Amino acid sequence: MVPPFKIQIKTQQDIYCIAWLLSLARCDRKGIMMSSSVAKSASWSDVKVKPWHNTQKQQVTATRSMLVIEMRDRGQNRKPLQRGRNLSIEAIQAVQHLKRAHLHSNPLDHVFNSKFRRLLKFDMIAVLRELLRQNHCLLALKVFEDIRKEQWYKPQVSLYADMIQVFGTNGLFQHVEILYFYLKTENSLEPEIQGFNALLKCLVGFKLRDLVVDCYELMKTVGCEPDRSSYRTVINGLEAMEEVAFSGIIRQDAFKYYGDLEFLEEDEEDIAAYC
Repeated sequence: MVPPFKIQIKTQQDIYCIAWLLSLARCDRKGIMMSSSVAKSASWSDVKVKPWHNTQKQQVTATRSMLVIEMRDRGQNRKPLQRGRNLSIEAIQAVQHLKRAHLHSNPLDHVFNSKFRRLLKFDMIAVLRELLRQNHCLLALKVFEDIRKEQWYKPQVSLYADMIQVFGTNGLFQHVEILYFYLKTENSLEPEIQGFNALLKCLVGFKLRDLVVDCYELMKTVGCEPDRSSYRTVINGLEAMEEVAFSGIIRQDAFKYYGDLEFLEEDEEDIAAYC
């Protein structure tokens, strides 16, 4: 917090200068807040101006009045709500045109050709995530299917986990199976342990038993060895779904790899300490 400082008004010209500054401000009950343009130029966000009262004369005169100004460091400003890359103007326009065409049941080919396929790689991903954030699942699926056709596209398990989470939350479990089918058919799938763990938690949370078991096998197929968090999620999840047979097989795998199963009773924070 920057300490308050005082400005003494001695001449009529000083009064005119202060009056001009105050004309740029907007008043409220708490004080006088400077406009955004003045705040940016002053490198501060909030400026409050309070009158200083002469304790001896119990009045404030125009020629001997004082102003106390309190300022807050710009570093304390509220951070942007959106994480990661901000949407460019072109990406925002693509989102708007896609939503408008989808709402009015218009063909999307023209919008994809004129607005979406002209975007850069990061803008395409930003459009996909923005549609997911707004729960436009079916439209996001069409965008993702178009992204998979790009030459630069490389599959990420974490992105699949994010999409499956949104689709499952909206009750689109048939489309969850479609997404999982796309995941299994990817040719160059990286052994992304964090992405697989996130995906396993999604599938367990939605009680998709078959996909949980299949995802566990897919991990080992692509060379991604399950860790303690993976085994804990799968085993405890299957046992919660009363799938003792499947959980028993995976328990044996975990015992062969770690030698004991005490970590199944530990918290997620404790398991992360081992990894």
